[in-house]
Amino acid sequence: MKKLTSTSQNNRLLSLDILRGITIAGMILVNNSAGGYAYTPLKHAHWHGLTPTDLVFPFFMFIMGVSTFMSLRKFNFALSGAAVWKVVRRTLLIFLIGMALGWFGQLVYGLASGETIGVAATHFDTIRILGVLQRLALAYGFAALIALLVKNKQLPWVAAIILAGYYLILRFGKGFELSEESIIARIDTALLGAAHMYKDTTPEGVRIAFEPEGLISTLPSIAHVLIGFLFGKLIVDNKDNNTKVAKLLIWGTILAFSGLLLQYGCPINKKIWSPTFVLVTTGFAAQLLGLLIWIIDINKKEKWSRFFHAFGVNPLIVYVFAGVFATLVGAIRFAWQGETISVKSFTYSVLLQPWAGNYFGSLLYAVLFVTICWLFGYILYKRNIYIKL
Repeated sequence: MKKLTSTSQNNRLLSLDILRGITIAGMILVNNSAGGYAYTPLKHAHWHGLTPTDLVFPFFMFIMGVSTFMSLRKFNFALSGAAVWKVVRRTLLIFLIGMALGWFGQLVYGLASGETIGVAATHFDTIRILGVLQRLALAYGFAALIALLVKNKQLPWVAAIILAGYYLILRFGKGFELSEESIIARIDTALLGAAHMYKDTTPEGVRIAFEPEGLISTLPSIAHVLIGFLFGKLIVDNKDNNTKVAKLLIWGTILAFSGLLLQYGCPINKKIWSPTFVLVTTGFAAQLLGLLIWIIDINKKEKWSRFFHAFGVNPLIVYVFAGVFATLVGAIRFAWQGETISVKSFTYSVLLQPWAGNYFGSLLYAVLFVTICWLFGYILYKRNIYIKL
């Protein structure tokens, strides 16, 4: 397989790979702080609001939408057995990989706690069904099928109807509340079971089953991918890079400002993937992609981006590696000064925290973790190994 190079209409877009790489690196960074310490920008907003950390997941979903346009273009956006099979196959594989990561975590931590392999491998009564990869799979699958069934020019209306309908569900179903009375919590609990859901803390300090990647909140995620799909169309339809940049910035600004203005009636909230969250994050993602095209494809400033390229060309396998590696360093323990300590705790508490402090030490640990994941991705990249589903 050839190495990926800069933009041409029929080849992979380097700027898109870099943006994908930035988001994967960002997702790994914010997921792997240590010692319970993290700077505020590296934390998710607890409920309403937006932090830089809240951008990385929706940015990746936006990129998935752009890539979906380029992928389905090969089928001329026509509903066919081959196109449907590709979408369904990819959806199932990504979903199952997400569940496998959760199962692997339970297995490893179960073994570390002294359980037999038979017991550790069969905690199916508490395994979390949904998650980041599962959300990506469902959003991609439904959005791609919609794109095959509906003409491209009608997709903005489809996305708008989904977001408007979801807003009504939230407004009349107590969806803006972090509580068990929320329609999101009630439906997910009824369909998934509380034992298979993420646990969150209410403002009153009560732990409840509340799934941030739940079923109902997948609806706006579908619209999210469709918006990315439409930006993919914009990129392909406009041959001149300067025109691409101008339109990405203009439409990105329109979406972002629309979301910021509408937040007074519809709060920006990642955990429920509110319509304003979709608008703001897709707008910011489009603006950043436009900036990257201007820097990389127009002004040919590529050297700085090489670090992210290794993440961007193999995003799924690097993300999975990060999940597996995080589980292993968190679960594997050894004797140290009369106590048992995990590899993660040793690295942070013994090697980093004593001289770097709580917060900076935690950041250094996360950066070190990202660097190790980059080395894995870089080995694949140098060997021209690109793993796709």
